Amino acid sequence: MAKREKLADQVIAKLQERISMGKWKKGDKIPAEPELMAQFKVGRSTIREAIKTLANAGVLHVQQGSGTFVNETRQTSESLEQRLRRAAEQEVNHVRILLEKEIVRLAVQHRTTKNIREIEQALEQRRKAIESKNYAASMEADLLFHTRLAAASHNSVLTDLYASFTHVLRNFFQQRDAGNTAQFVRSHPLHEKLLKAVAEQREAEAMACIDALLLR
Repeated sequence: MAKREKLADQVIAKLQERISMGKWKKGDKIPAEPELMAQFKVGRSTIREAIKTLANAGVLHVQQGSGTFVNETRQTSESLEQRLRRAAEQEVNHVRILLEKEIVRLAVQHRTTKNIREIEQALEQRRKAIESKNYAASMEADLLFHTRLAAASHNSVLTDLYASFTHVLRNFFQQRDAGNTAQFVRSHPLHEKLLKAVAEQREAEAMACIDALLLR
């Protein structure tokens, strides 16, 4: 059962990406089940589960006897968090890169002693969680580190945007790492260097650190 659910999640992401990238627009009929099965190399039950999930989310509409159609993808009542949750991973990653780079640039300029102390505390939590091989705690400490870095930018909009991103990033981390703390271990020295560069207001070094982190 777990394997089928994982496959369904992969199909959901691919369907969302095609809609988000404009390949399928509002009112378009998506391919029939046999064609989707062939494209994604999965069984009928996986396709049906993915379509049902997207239909329940309002992204697709299943019309018996006619097929499955794309609903309006930009609903005015949709929150940013909801939009991020249904976005393709590649799209989210592109925005995350832009967001984190601007956060670091502004944090270098505007960080206070209090900001640095709070980021140091988050980094220490991250280190302890990694040493205890606690994946959930490592992930939360990592998100706390970057959330406090966003606060150090002293731009409330960027801080709020990053807070919305944390819900999505949490899911991405879990899918990518599958409970393995190795990624957090490898990136910890870069987090230490990033904090030091921000604290000492060395923008070029700080930007190099965030670039390296975003490539991981």
